[in-house]
Parts: sequence; C-alpha cells; structure tokens
Amino acid sequence: MQVDYAQMAKPLNRNAAIIPNSNFTPQSLTPFFDQGSLMPQLTSLKVDEIPAIRPRRSISGMSAILLPLLSGTEIDWEGFRGHVVRTADAGLVPAVNMDTGYANLITETQREQVLAETQSLMDGQPYVAGVFVKDDPGSAFDFDAYRNGLDQIVKYGGTPIIFQSYGLTEQADDEIVEAYSKIGSHAGDFLGFELGTMFAPFGKIYSLDVYKGLMGIETCHGAKHSSLSRELEWQRLQLRDETRPDFKVLTGNDLAIDMVMYGSDYLLGLSTFAPEAFARRDAMWAAGDAEFYELNDILQYLGFLAFRDPVPAYKHNAAQFLHARGWIQTPLTYPGSPERPESDVAILQNILERIS
Repeated sequence: MQVDYAQMAKPLNRNAAIIPNSNFTPQSLTPFFDQGSLMPQLTSLKVDEIPAIRPRRSISGMSAILLPLLSGTEIDWEGFRGHVVRTADAGLVPAVNMDTGYANLITETQREQVLAETQSLMDGQPYVAGVFVKDDPGSAFDFDAYRNGLDQIVKYGGTPIIFQSYGLTEQADDEIVEAYSKIGSHAGDFLGFELGTMFAPFGKIYSLDVYKGLMGIETCHGAKHSSLSRELEWQRLQLRDETRPDFKVLTGNDLAIDMVMYGSDYLLGLSTFAPEAFARRDAMWAAGDAEFYELNDILQYLGFLAFRDPVPAYKHNAAQFLHARGWIQTPLTYPGSPERPESDVAILQNILERIS
C-alpha cells in the first residue's frame, strides 16, 4: 500500500523564504488559549519570533476515517472498507473510532466490528484507533475502562490513541502523567491526545510540564494537539526538539493545516475528505515543490467551510463530499450528530473539482 510520491513532485522553488527562529523558546510564550471560542487563536508573537519553517521534511500523516451510513445507524461497510484502503494506499495511516468515526455515538458492537474490519484490510500494516471512556464531571480516573478499550485495540492489531475523560483531566498534573504511564505499561505503544474544551467539555490542554512528562514515557510515541492555537503547538514543537526529537507532535488543527511546515505531523479529520490530496501535498513539501502552497490553500478553504460552527457538523460535510465522489452510498450523518444544509453540496463539488 505505497505510492511513489517523488514521481508527483516538481523542482524546489529556491526563492522561498525561511523564517528565523533565533528568539524562540517555549518559555518565552504566553498561553492565551480562549476556551470559549471556536475560532483559530491569535498569536502574541512577532513575526521574527516564530519558529523556522522546515522545507523538504518528510511529513507523517494520519487520517481519521469517516464511518459512512446506509440509513439510520446502519453502517455502509463497503464504503468504509473502500475508504480505509484508499487512505492506506495514499500513504496515510488510517485512524478509526475517532470523532470522525462517531466514537462517542456508536455501539460497542459497531466499535469492535470497525476494528475487525480494519485489521483485515490493513493486513499487518499500522493503523490507529481511539480509546473512548464516557464519564461525568467529578468522576475518578477509570483505568479499568481504559484497559478494556486498550485490550480490544491491541487484540485487533491497532495502536491506541487515548481520548481524554473527566476522570483523566481533572487530576493534578503529576497524577495525569502517572495515569498515562500506567496506560503505557499495560498496553505498550500508544499516542496521547489533548483536546480543547471548545471541542469537548472533558478536554484539557496540558501544561508544558505534563507534555514533557508524556514525552518521558517511552511507549508514548506522540500526541495529537487540538487547541486551534499555533502558539501552543509551537511550544510543543520546541520542547519536542529539545527533549525527544522522535516524539510526534500531531497537529489536530484543521484551521491551520500548514503547521506541518514548522515540524508538526498530523492526525486530522479534514483529511478524510481527500486523503490522496493530502498525500500529494505532503509529497510536494518533501520534494521542495512550491505548488504545495496552492494545494494547501484549497484544502484549507475546505477546512474553513467544513469546520465552521457547529464544528461537529464537519462529519456531515465529509459524508456529502465522499458521496459526491461516489465513494459512499449516502450523505447521511449519524443520528445525534449535527447536520449541514444541502446548499453546501454545490460548494463542496466546486472544491472537489479544484483538487481532482
């Protein structure tokens, strides 16, 4: 399931500017995260204080898989299988049972079937799967519930990514790190996930001390960062470079997908719309092809459309888009997930024509 991206790339535009980073340190940044906003967060830095872009780096892409529907809660398994295979064939790592796959809405039976189907399709190749534990404010950290999810994913050959919960994030910083350490000791390799409260009330953007603690867990190989803040993500990249260079900072910022230019890799819901276009964009960056910017602009336009308020309705846009591509049988979204107007389809069609 590999594509020779070098054949798609064009020569480097050697007039591209590199931004200096001599004044940048994670300690110099002031957290400014606005938990009440769904807009991309503004940075307090001056232009000559932001970190350097990193041309020609190889980008690691992970793409959340939409769970398509036939009717009601009946899953379009044929469409799901095709979507997983196309994503892997493009060179991205499929991520199942994520928010894009309605992790908080599907049944346990559906969740396990997703894993079984994905294991069969991937045939030993890597994939990621979400561990979701539903609890309430004030709940204690439920390691047993996490362990059940971890065991299920490991059974089917996936790498767990840990969704937050009230019981996890309401602990003190040292207890949070200890909880992740316990998860790693039980499950082996895993990925973390920090989520702003604009996406989920149980989410939390961790302190740099906690983030450094995550990097100190040998079996934690990276963490998805979803704050919508470039500055907070730049902090993590600098800390990563200083502390553990092989640790993957996985941007979850669908409103700033160019964070890959600064050293982030990604696990995005947006890439479920067009995994092959994201792979083509990534190949352009690795090859030094300045057409990266043109394609990235179109994909970012798609991101701003799909991830407008209410943000969870991006999944309906994804279903509309994949249905327009002929990849799934209906444009339905899962019951309980917000919908988009039919008028979005014409805009999505135009974007599809531009990236095809």
